Amino acid sequence: DLHKAIRRQRQMCIRDSCLACRTGLEGKASAIHRPTGTRMRRDIRTMRILNVTAQKPDSTGSGVYLAEMVRCEVAAGHSAAVICGTVPDDPLPFPAGVSAYPVHFETDEVPFPVCGMSDEMPYRATRYRDMDHQMVSCFRAAFAKRIERAIEEFCPDVVVCHHLYLLTALVRSMVSDIPVFAICHSTDLRQMRTHCLERDVIIEGIRSLTGVFALHGEQRGEIIDLYGCEPYNVQVLGTGYNSSVFKASSPHSQEEGELSLLYVGKIWEKKGVGCLLDAVDQVQVPGKRLSLCLVGGHNDAAEYQRFTQRAAACTAAVEFAGRLETHELVRAYQNADIFVLPSFFEGLPLVVVEALACGCRVVVSDLPGIRPWLEGHVPDAPVVFVRPPRMRTADDPCPEELGPFSERIACAIDEAAHLAPFEGDMHSLTWEGLTARFISFVRPFCKG
Repeated sequence: DLHKAIRRQRQMCIRDSCLACRTGLEGKASAIHRPTGTRMRRDIRTMRILNVTAQKPDSTGSGVYLAEMVRCEVAAGHSAAVICGTVPDDPLPFPAGVSAYPVHFETDEVPFPVCGMSDEMPYRATRYRDMDHQMVSCFRAAFAKRIERAIEEFCPDVVVCHHLYLLTALVRSMVSDIPVFAICHSTDLRQMRTHCLERDVIIEGIRSLTGVFALHGEQRGEIIDLYGCEPYNVQVLGTGYNSSVFKASSPHSQEEGELSLLYVGKIWEKKGVGCLLDAVDQVQVPGKRLSLCLVGGHNDAAEYQRFTQRAAACTAAVEFAGRLETHELVRAYQNADIFVLPSFFEGLPLVVVEALACGCRVVVSDLPGIRPWLEGHVPDAPVVFVRPPRMRTADDPCPEELGPFSERIACAIDEAAHLAPFEGDMHSLTWEGLTARFISFVRPFCKG
């Protein structure tokens, strides 16, 4: 079936035309064709890969995903370049030799903060729902310059965009004779469901991509339904982790008589942080003192203050550790007994994979796609799933559901406390393996 899909898509690529011409966008973007005579064609086993994101490339789950793919592309002998959003003086987390084409927000060129795929980001950000026509035009103009320059200078064999959203549609409208793929990260689906910014243009752009990658099977179905993509054109790629960094300590270091809980993510109500704080007071594990460490940044100062006040009243010791450097995050995983992620929505959270790799037991919301993916890839992992609250909207739970949800989290923590720490093999889930799968899929579409 996969080979049939590849042959069919290659036939479509031959007759593919510029989206700008087909959708009347000539005034907004012009097609960029591969420059001729700029370099000799070579063995396509080593590829030139242009990676694209509108966000900062290291501050969120999707940012880590991009940065790790770039690292693995270079390590595998390919050439990599990146178009990304950032702010002046922010360092870019890429290996030496990676060509970067950043759009600097909060400057004269783009005088507003970086656009965030979540409505609450761990850094100052612009919500897409708040963008007016002038802001969208400014966004497009800045990224169009980087796209044109990257195509002309870097001469990619393939382009991979992160998020099925506004920038990906712009890339597809400008790049006509190079394969363009995109990876869904779930937040893009939520944006499409909660407001209508450039909706028709985005849908047309995503439909015309060479291919789309989903994190898991359930998300694949959502993409097909929401964007109207052909089923053969959407494949499951999954997520990964850095096995050289995230690994269990030996032996597991933990004080006798203490049960240490860890949360990693945005300190945000919609990530279930309030419910988690309520849950820790309900956990009763005989002979164990409970502690909770919350790792991550926040955006809403008033909400954060409410969390700290609630934490001060908890019977358990609660620490707000803020954002940690990678080596500090690894130590936090290694020192924890149970990792808890009580989100109201997720794609495929890489923090769960990192926690398991470091030996944690895991409590996680039983959201679409997560359970079958984990059970399919790490079937013996000590994971307890918690039924999430009913939702009024894509990211807004029914208020009357929050109390029972906290009770279920507490029960799940108690259950996880009686499981053995994880010692299974997870090397099949590395970023290197994921990048190799990506390369093997896109290579047949590239021109040798």
